[in-house]
Amino acid sequence: QVQLVESGGGLVQPGGSLRLSCAASGIIVSNYFMGWYRQGPGIQRELVARITSYGTTAYEDSVKGRFTISRDNAKNTVYLQMNSLKPDDTAVYYCYAQGETVAFGQGTQVTVSS
Repeated sequence: QVQLVESGGGLVQPGGSLRLSCAASGIIVSNYFMGWYRQGPGIQRELVARITSYGTTAYEDSVKGRFTISRDNAKNTVYLQMNSLKPDDTAVYYCYAQGETVAFGQGTQVTVSS
């Protein structure tokens, strides 16, 4: 059974940074496409970043140059480093794993506000 547990969300001021973690069990993250979605208030869920099993990364346009997705194979964990945060980044962030099916974590709240 796939389990994804996110952590690292919280309240941060504009311009600040956070690092989200997604600890996986039941799968080996390096064998899967992994990534992060987010869903803000009244906004459709959008794909923020992903990393393929080959290590190729891709980002949604609004986060390019500010967010970095990475993984630690030894810890079986995927990270999302978020810098220069803006109020528009406020959302619940969900980790996902895509194999034959797609699994999501429970989400972690990120609030960017002064």
